Amino acid sequence: MLFDIIGWIGMILVLVAYVLLSTNKIKSGMLYQILNLLAGIFMAIGLYPKNAWFSFTLQIIWAIVALVAIIKIKKNS
Repeated sequence: MLFDIIGWIGMILVLVAYVLLSTNKIKSGMLYQILNLLAGIFMAIGLYPKNAWFSFTLQIIWAIVALVAIIKIKKNS
């Protein structure tokens, strides 16, 4: 049950990031990437015990892409 809650939080984070970006409330910057990083990590945690390896892998890659973007943003600021 705890893994499901964490997964749901991740799903909500990715939707919040997408809605904020799509409605021009935020730009594709640090906040957007942090939301994506957390979403990917939380959803991966939620998926791990379910052995949904294709979805788990997607979320890990999603989080890595966000982390790389965060590092680039930090380096350029």
